[in-house]
Amino acid sequence: MKIATQKTLDLLRTYESRNVTFVESDGSWPIVWERARGVHVWDAEGKKYLDLTAAFGVAAAGHANPRVVRAGQKQMAKLMHAMGDVHPHALKAELARELSRITFERWARLRESSGMNVKFPAHAKTIFCNSGFEAVEAGLKTAMLATGKSRVLAFEGAYHGLGYGTLNATHRGIFRSPFREQLVEFADFLPVPKCDLCECPPGPCGNAELIRQQAEQLLKSKRFGAVIVEPVQARGGIRIIHAPLLNWLRQLCSQYGALLIFDEVYSGFGRTGKWFASEHGATVPDLICLGKALTGGFPLSACVGRADVMDKAWPLSKGEAIHTSTFLGHPVGCAMALANIQEIREHKLVERSARLGKMLLSELSKLQNLKSKVICRPRGIGLMAGLELLNPDGSPATELSLHAIKKLLHRGFLFLPEGEHANVISFTPPLTISERQLHHAVTELRKALAL
Repeated sequence: MKIATQKTLDLLRTYESRNVTFVESDGSWPIVWERARGVHVWDAEGKKYLDLTAAFGVAAAGHANPRVVRAGQKQMAKLMHAMGDVHPHALKAELARELSRITFERWARLRESSGMNVKFPAHAKTIFCNSGFEAVEAGLKTAMLATGKSRVLAFEGAYHGLGYGTLNATHRGIFRSPFREQLVEFADFLPVPKCDLCECPPGPCGNAELIRQQAEQLLKSKRFGAVIVEPVQARGGIRIIHAPLLNWLRQLCSQYGALLIFDEVYSGFGRTGKWFASEHGATVPDLICLGKALTGGFPLSACVGRADVMDKAWPLSKGEAIHTSTFLGHPVGCAMALANIQEIREHKLVERSARLGKMLLSELSKLQNLKSKVICRPRGIGLMAGLELLNPDGSPATELSLHAIKKLLHRGFLFLPEGEHANVISFTPPLTISERQLHHAVTELRKALAL
């Protein structure tokens, strides 16, 4: 292991809590990041990597995007920090308006232009937060206050964050089990239709219909105030919740008085080839939770909801907000978010994601046709794709997946494993990546898998 990397990892071993940074005993993982720009990252020794992760999807407009960096620097020099819910600053108001415009206001226009009746207010209101899980918790609180019902319906494989509120709706046992005695456990979980594994024609299928029936049976109990869903599960293994089921959930929530919450912390801002993944099925939620790519690299998130729902849930402040934080609507984050949204819009990165995503899925599909002992199952939408690896007996090929990702790291490519068994190699690169770079990454993946 190189000296600079070793020094950093030694400090972390000594001074950072255990169970945070994983360090492989043979030195093969991790690298220590030194700087990043565009689609590339450089480590502490100066080695260059092509980033296929966008740092958990954050760097949608590229690492250190010049416009976003300038906006942050300018704001730091003017107003580094404000007072959350007490004395506001102008950019917080401007960003709340912009989030309304690109969500509920734009959805209303799209539905009107398609001849659909718009049955919701054509603007939104926002609660600003810091991390993605905080936006989800703000959504869960909103649902509780608006409906008076405490239970939540979520999905198997869901990852909504690791705070005590969101842990109730995060499905994977490794995250929840150690803290179960302190959890209220107010969520029930539905299975996810594995549409990429079945032979059904496009559209509603028997598997999805059974899930819909389970959802309706639970919602009929009138105990559920919310249904929360990731239109594309990232940590769950790039699992896509297809449009028919999302539309069914919309109908069921309206029928039984529950709020539909879309967790688009990962899938938002062009990642799937639409501004938001839910737009692939034209499904409008009551609340949408945003983060990651919102700012391009500053801790800021948002729970954006229909104005009437937000007003029903949250009373007028009488001087003491019942949900707030010190860094709420941070001025630097707001400045960067406004610049980042403008960058995505002007450079048509949403359309670019859709186009490159089709090419990527086509390239990944070629891997499954090769004669090999490993079964390759590609899936994805836009630049949110994954290659699931299975052994001949159908079991997760976890060892091969992790081995390939480490091999690729040392060849200069950053990938992440996803799914409960870490057997899905994911592609969530900056939306600025080129077709040639994507092709090169798939070629190197093929070599790493020895296909």
